[in-house]
Amino acid sequence: MEQIFSKLEFSTHGEGFTDITHDLNLFIEKNNFHSGILNLSSLHTSCSLTINENADPNVLRDLKKYMQSIVPYDSYLSLSKSREEISYKHYQEGADDMPAHIKTSLTNTCLSLSFQEGKLMLGTWQAVYLWEHRFDQKQRLINLHIVGEKKQNIYN
Repeated sequence: MEQIFSKLEFSTHGEGFTDITHDLNLFIEKNNFHSGILNLSSLHTSCSLTINENADPNVLRDLKKYMQSIVPYDSYLSLSKSREEISYKHYQEGADDMPAHIKTSLTNTCLSLSFQEGKLMLGTWQAVYLWEHRFDQKQRLINLHIVGEKKQNIYN
């Protein structure tokens, strides 16, 4: 068994999804791993990691709209009988600041994925996404910890 700690940097295009599956598989391949576990951790408080469908782009659009509906910008309505409107206190970086933190708390910042034969073990229609919750483009770092067996060198 061997292990590596590393980081991958991704540029997001603002609020939405960035498919990072290819980059993760490339990382496994470049480091000559055959099988094992890849642990991913976002080093940010306003983006998430998720696994979801990669075939129909409407799935990602619907996820984004649903999340926007349950975590509105600027303020929200309390769930009490009075339905009082409550404004966010944390807004120093803009209207998307606190909602981004809430969305991150409701989703995943870490994933643990098995891989075999140098590829992530995902379903036919699955991909790994970095889910950006901020309006603007961001540079995001994902911490990687890989534990596994290296490919055998056939020339030894």
